[in-house]
Amino acid sequence: MARKKREVEIEETEMADAAEGGGSKVYELGFHLDPELPSEEVKKAYQEIRATVEGQGAVVAEGEPQMTQLAYSISRQEPSGRRDFDSAHFSWIAYETSAPNHAAVLATVAADKRIIRSIDVITDKDAARHAAELREMAKEIPASAPSEPAAAEAELDAALEHVLPAQAGAV
Repeated sequence: MARKKREVEIEETEMADAAEGGGSKVYELGFHLDPELPSEEVKKAYQEIRATVEGQGAVVAEGEPQMTQLAYSISRQEPSGRRDFDSAHFSWIAYETSAPNHAAVLATVAADKRIIRSIDVITDKDAARHAAELREMAKEIPASAPSEPAAAEAELDAALEHVLPAQAGAV
C-alpha cells in the first residue's frame, strides 16, 4: 500500500513539473540487455540508449554493459514462446533531464526489445558519481586467486608445533 502511494506521489510530482515546464531532476536508468546478443550488438544497443538519453538531457555518470549472473530468473513472453534469462548484460546511466524528456527516455527504453528488464529511479548527482567511482575502483582491484584452506591450515599447524612444545616446558 505504501509503495503504491509513493508511486502515485512521484507521478503527481512529475506531472506537476511537466505542467510548470519544471526544473530538471537526476534519474538513474538501470537495464539488462539480452545475454544472447553478440558483443557488437550489446555495444550498439548501449550506445543507442545513451544517445537517446543525451538527446533528452545530460549524462551525469554511467556504467557500460557487463555480463552478470542474475539473482533470479527473469521470464518474458515472446511470440515464439516463453524465454527465461539467468544472466544478462547489465548497464546503467545517470542523467539529468526534465519530466517530459524523462517520459521520452522511458518510452524509448520500453520499446527496445533487446532490453529484458529496466528500472528508473530518482537520484542525485553526488550519488551517481560516487557509484561510478566505486565501479572504477572495483575494476582496478586484481582478482586474487582463492587461497587453499588446507595449505593455510597446514602452515598454522606447523607454527603451533613450534610454539606449543616451548610453552609446555615453561609451565
